[in-house]
Amino acid sequence: METESISQLIDRLAAVVPDYPEPGVSFKDLTPVFADPVGFRRIVDSIVDPFRGTFDLIAGLEARGFILASAAAYATGTGMLTIRKKGKLPREILAESYQLEYGEATLEVQRDDIPSGTRVLVLDDVLATGGTLNASTKLIERAGGVVVGIGVVMELEDLGGRGRLPGRHIHSLSAV
Repeated sequence: METESISQLIDRLAAVVPDYPEPGVSFKDLTPVFADPVGFRRIVDSIVDPFRGTFDLIAGLEARGFILASAAAYATGTGMLTIRKKGKLPREILAESYQLEYGEATLEVQRDDIPSGTRVLVLDDVLATGGTLNASTKLIERAGGVVVGIGVVMELEDLGGRGRLPGRHIHSLSAV
């Protein structure tokens, strides 16, 4: 029986990088969590558990969301959708732009990768300001999909991202 909570596991395994990406910021690197076989399995199981039986497809956001979504799709026997940065997809796309702190970014999906009415679970590593996840949910819905929930490993609560996703079922494994 596991006695360590999922949040404690993340805290124990994540590497803390001071002054990255800029002075005064303490960056929590999740790649050591993904590299740990027991930790990774627990992350994947914990992130999908609240949504089991409600989705047909799992969407992963570039790039660490791909890691989570592919493992979760395999574990649940569902398909996986990649939500990519601008210019990476070869077929007809739908695009959604959103504001960054210093500029704008664009995410894309291939128009025919989401059959109409498909129930989609969206996974990413971190919920920060909510811009990326908000753009992703809009893309999925414009393509005809139904977003059933959002799962993230870590939520940076002080940045207020949850507030940019009103009415969404959001499950975060750890909040900082």
